[in-house]
Amino acid sequence: MGAVPSFCMHHYYSKFMRECPSGLLSLHEFKKLLDLQGLDPQGDLYIKRVFDIFDLNQDGFIDFLEFIAAINLVIRGKIDQKLKWYFKLYDADGNGCIDKKELLSIFRAIQAINGYTNMTAEEFTNMIFQKIDVNNDGELTLEEFINGVEKDEDLMELITKSFDLSNVLKVIQNGRRNSV
Repeated sequence: MGAVPSFCMHHYYSKFMRECPSGLLSLHEFKKLLDLQGLDPQGDLYIKRVFDIFDLNQDGFIDFLEFIAAINLVIRGKIDQKLKWYFKLYDADGNGCIDKKELLSIFRAIQAINGYTNMTAEEFTNMIFQKIDVNNDGELTLEEFINGVEKDEDLMELITKSFDLSNVLKVIQNGRRNSV
């Protein structure tokens, strides 16, 4: 992963410290920064999962280095790095496999936030498993997930669109959104 150029680093540091003077971003502050307060339980679940994955040391806060790592993933991450991140996001219980219930839950949460409705959560989940659960065991390993998505351009586009983090990045770059 390429590093964030140093001239940008100062910009991000200034923004981070302006939004979070303590230098530690809590889940509540993260939601506030992204203007994602008052979501339904599914949306809250998704935001908590994103926060937990960005909180690399699992101390309950996102510090500046974790913040930069997240930005780096969104801006410069190679597709397999992003797919690993998506896999980690879907694998809610952390057992190294994604089952249908986990994928269904996270997709519903994403729909609640970004309004993506080209298909129902059930249709999305069934399509993913039909296409990439090669051994039909009802679970996707990291290898099955990455190989399956990389081989199917339509699936790759669907996953990257539905789990697009560019809105998060825009807020990070431009500061908090104005409430409409």
